[in-house]
Amino acid sequence: MAMILQRGTYFDLMENGEWRMGNLFDIKGKVVVITGGTGVLGRAISSYLAEQGAKVVIMGRKAEVGNAIVSDIKAKGGEALFLVTDVMKREVLEQNLADILQAYGSVDALLNAAGGNMPGATIGPDATFFDLKVEDFQKVLDLNLTGTVLPTQVFLQQMAKQGKGAIVNFSSMSAFRPLTRVAGYGVAKAGVSNFTAYMATEVAKKFSTGIRVNAIAPGFFLTEQNRSLLTNPDGSWTQRGQDIIHQTPMGRMGKPEELCGTIHYLISDASQFVTGTVAIVDGGFNVFTI
Repeated sequence: MAMILQRGTYFDLMENGEWRMGNLFDIKGKVVVITGGTGVLGRAISSYLAEQGAKVVIMGRKAEVGNAIVSDIKAKGGEALFLVTDVMKREVLEQNLADILQAYGSVDALLNAAGGNMPGATIGPDATFFDLKVEDFQKVLDLNLTGTVLPTQVFLQQMAKQGKGAIVNFSSMSAFRPLTRVAGYGVAKAGVSNFTAYMATEVAKKFSTGIRVNAIAPGFFLTEQNRSLLTNPDGSWTQRGQDIIHQTPMGRMGKPEELCGTIHYLISDASQFVTGTVAIVDGGFNVFTI
């Protein structure tokens, strides 16, 4: 039995009859694994979680970038580890899991942030559906959707043994509505949202109600992947960038650190009765109409 007080603090009645004070948002010591952790968003999220006391495992393909992020975190007193990975190769992911268990002994949260797009899977203003390259379309599906399914399959094994854990998948605005151009990416992210809902029931019914599966759907954030699409060489917004800002009630792009609070909530005990949901962080983009 727990008595909730204020600002996330609570008293929990222990088996010995004593009351223990805790904090619903406390993630100190939690082992948090982040795929795609070397990108702009991954760097911001990793740094924030480490500042909150989590042991952060950054996974990606760019060792130089990943190790630099780890060095920066450690210089600030945080705990972090970088592992080279490939979210499309089970044997690599299984070795990653073994290395993490050797280093930290558990996996408390998995953030499936790996993803991306390819020009051949998009349909530009001067192109049509017949110009879509099916091979690139398939690669984008594999990276974003299968690249979420495989890490979940591997790391969920440890969570099932523990009887607890939190998985946060990365969806997108394009999962809610068919945005122009991003044909393959939109289909893949819609699949991620559906997979999230499916897995929430799957793990609660078959493994443990202590394991939760949710997703976050970022609005528009300027990253290395979309910079050339949204900005001109002089730094001004392209027409697409301007259209996005006009569609966003807050009138701007998001800042990477503005994703951190929602992720913190979803991996903490503050959301222990929340599963199967997609949390939108978009400055109002998805609800704006005219």
